[in-house]
Amino acid sequence: MTLEEAQQQVDRWIKTYGVRYFSELTNMAVLTEEVGELARVMARKYGDQSFKEGERENIDEELADILWVLICIANQTGTDLTTAFKQSLDKKTQRDKNRHINNPKLTDDGKNQPHEPV
Repeated sequence: MTLEEAQQQVDRWIKTYGVRYFSELTNMAVLTEEVGELARVMARKYGDQSFKEGERENIDEELADILWVLICIANQTGTDLTTAFKQSLDKKTQRDKNRHINNPKLTDDGKNQPHEPV
């Protein structure tokens, strides 16, 4: 699924099942709430906290919830995420093309290895 298709699917879902979009400000608050839920799971999985009884490791679900609300906000504000993401990637490439490569903190010592994508 492309970002454009995701934006279209969310819009169809909202218009079919959601009655209408929440206000932009409400969606910003919902986004903050969803990021907090992801932070809680991350703190328990990768940080020093442990899971409470009944909690589960659901990083995928929390990330999808964040993406959902971001898409809602994009749709409400008339933002084409495909174009915006491409522009962001181009900007980061120009600005940071040597910065990270030359950062000694990011040397291959095994501590900063990303997880394999799904």
